[in-house]
Amino acid sequence: MILDAACGTSSRNGTLALMSAVHPTAILEGDVELADDVVIGPHCAIRGPVTIGAGTRLLGSVWIQGPTIIGSGNTLYPFATLGLPPQDLKWDPAVAGAGLVIGNANVFRESVSIHRATSHERPTTIGDGNYFMACSHAGHDCRVGSNNIFGNGTLLGGHVQVADRVVAGGGSAVHQFVRIGRGCMLSGLAGLSLDLPPYFTLTAANLAGSINLVGLRRSGASGETIDDVRWSYRTLYRSGVSPRQALPLLRERESHPMVAEYIEFVASTRRGVCPGRGKSTRGTAAPRAGA
Repeated sequence: MILDAACGTSSRNGTLALMSAVHPTAILEGDVELADDVVIGPHCAIRGPVTIGAGTRLLGSVWIQGPTIIGSGNTLYPFATLGLPPQDLKWDPAVAGAGLVIGNANVFRESVSIHRATSHERPTTIGDGNYFMACSHAGHDCRVGSNNIFGNGTLLGGHVQVADRVVAGGGSAVHQFVRIGRGCMLSGLAGLSLDLPPYFTLTAANLAGSINLVGLRRSGASGETIDDVRWSYRTLYRSGVSPRQALPLLRERESHPMVAEYIEFVASTRRGVCPGRGKSTRGTAAPRAGA
């Protein structure tokens, strides 16, 4: 359905139809496609090309710029901004690029900002069921999975990859190109510039100080899976070698799916993996790929 904001009707194959609830103070420009039950609150601005799925609500004062695709059942609180140009001085803000794609049932609280990609091939992507608390930010080219919680003021730099069921405490900050495995937890105000393996907890800057046992149990992980996470943690951080040097030890149990996930994660790191003992680090102290 393409919205004709000027006449207050919608057009589908040349016939008139009931349109979504659009407040008269909202501004819609360009190609804006809305499902019939989308709600656009007061003082919102949508500049197409933008597609918004069924049941999504913009409560008010929300800004969306295309190319952006938003799925069904999302809720956007005041001053959320989606699809604006990336904060990259090398990128021309007038270039649309691949844009932003958002899944279903996400919540974006007050002043959340998510930027479109600095790429013509792959958009910034947000999965399903994520909760972005007030003032949190996902930079250009981020790839965020599903069922994550980002506390107030969480910052994801450009190209960050976040898997599923991650919990980030308020004020945590993630450096560009960092990967966060599924089920991780980041302590509030902690900084991360190295990759954090699945189900580990960031307890200080670049320090994987423990496993996320609560997250494992809440995810319904079996006792065997929890044992494999514990064993992998000890192997990576208590065997007296670097994480990459621990790969041969991990391969002793590579038939276990959880251990195989750690092997793939560590073997594919480019920034290095967080240490799990000693002092926390601000830089990339963990061994890089090829070390």
